Amino acid sequence: MHEYSIVMALIEQCESLAKQHKANSIVRVDIKVGILSGVEPCLLEQAFMTFKLDSLCANALLNMQIQPLIIQCHQCEKQSEQSQRTVLCPHCGSADTQIIDGEDMMLMQLEMDT
Repeated sequence: MHEYSIVMALIEQCESLAKQHKANSIVRVDIKVGILSGVEPCLLEQAFMTFKLDSLCANALLNMQIQPLIIQCHQCEKQSEQSQRTVLCPHCGSADTQIIDGEDMMLMQLEMDT
């Protein structure tokens, strides 16, 4: 499961930010997970619960926002939000689209205790 390596990197990033701000612990970790990110939210949460125990995130809550796919159609010029993993324009059916959001996993916010 690549979610393990993703969580390890996330925890390292959180700890680095906590040290920069002289925090003793991390209370909450807010992330955004795009539906095309290749990350399985359930597995990510399970990995976080496992690996957080030996870190500053030991008591942290993981708050995940699932980001739908947002595409821009080059044919009809409409932007749309997709809850499925499809890049076809729901308005005109064109495959000539550009992904605007929904491919990434990002750390959005940390709540730290000093």
